[in-house]
Amino acid sequence: MSRARTPVVAGWFAGEEGDFHLLGTRCSACASVFFPREDTHCRNPACPGDELEEVPLPRRGRVWSYTDSRYRPPSPYVTDPELPWEAYALIAVELEAERIVVLGQGVPGLAVADLAVGMEVELVPGVLHEDAETVWTTWRWRPTTGVTA
Repeated sequence: MSRARTPVVAGWFAGEEGDFHLLGTRCSACASVFFPREDTHCRNPACPGDELEEVPLPRRGRVWSYTDSRYRPPSPYVTDPELPWEAYALIAVELEAERIVVLGQGVPGLAVADLAVGMEVELVPGVLHEDAETVWTTWRWRPTTGVTA
């Protein structure tokens, strides 16, 4: 029996390994780009626009900031209290042309010691949680050079 692969948040990302990308929206009036996506109005306070189009965001960006997570996160993240908590890298990535910063976890095995501000990273699919029926999918950031995690 195969388990259903279900996005943690529907409509925020699409594609497979080679074509995996985040989905944002762009305002047709001011060209501002948003992630997470916006479906009702432009978030730019100087813009009265409400015509938004879905746009795939670039798969590569540069580390803007990073830290590690050393605590069990609250819901909706699922952790097994019987297992020891493993820290993970949390990375803020700048998408320069879109003028936005997107937060996400680093790939498993990536430590903050492996990161540097300005380093190029790429978006890859990841798994947030698995249970008997479902594989809950998400996105992760992976350095483009120097790390094989």
